[in-house]
Amino acid sequence: MTINRIALLIIFSMIMGWLWYPYFTHPPSSENGTSDVIAKPDYIATQLQQTIYDETGIRSHTVTADKMELYQELGFSHFEAPIFTLYNGPKNWKITATEATLYENNILILEGNVVAQNLTDKAMITHINADHIRVEIINKLMQSEQPVEITGPDLLITGKGLHADLNTDVIELINHTRTIYYDQ
Repeated sequence: MTINRIALLIIFSMIMGWLWYPYFTHPPSSENGTSDVIAKPDYIATQLQQTIYDETGIRSHTVTADKMELYQELGFSHFEAPIFTLYNGPKNWKITATEATLYENNILILEGNVVAQNLTDKAMITHINADHIRVEIINKLMQSEQPVEITGPDLLITGKGLHADLNTDVIELINHTRTIYYDQ
């Protein structure tokens, strides 16, 4: 081997060592199956009970949940086993789910065994069941693109997709599949 080749080999080895140095000096990452936490909640509440009022002082909605985590910087709160009650004069609805996410713009996403119960006496529609429902709390609108089941004292309606205006009690099924009327 010539001196030029030996010098070139030493220079190449030094450059490779310099490039790979950060890789060798970092501590090994934990690969024990636990995922890295993307964000930590600002606070956690258990057995939450909260009442929210609108700008005029009228009760807008209440929420109870087994657990609530607030992510202030990300702009949302996450609830486990929530119960939201939306108040609108005599037209009130109670909505339960396995979990829910409430965003700063008062958009509520409920997921897992969602049941919306109409609290109005003698209403034609008493329950709406779905796996996923989106609620605009301020406008009192409920939407879903998933299969839904609407029940009342004398009927059962199934379909896919839902638009409900809780102010006017107008509930529109996007893709109706079946209606069953029970004998009165």
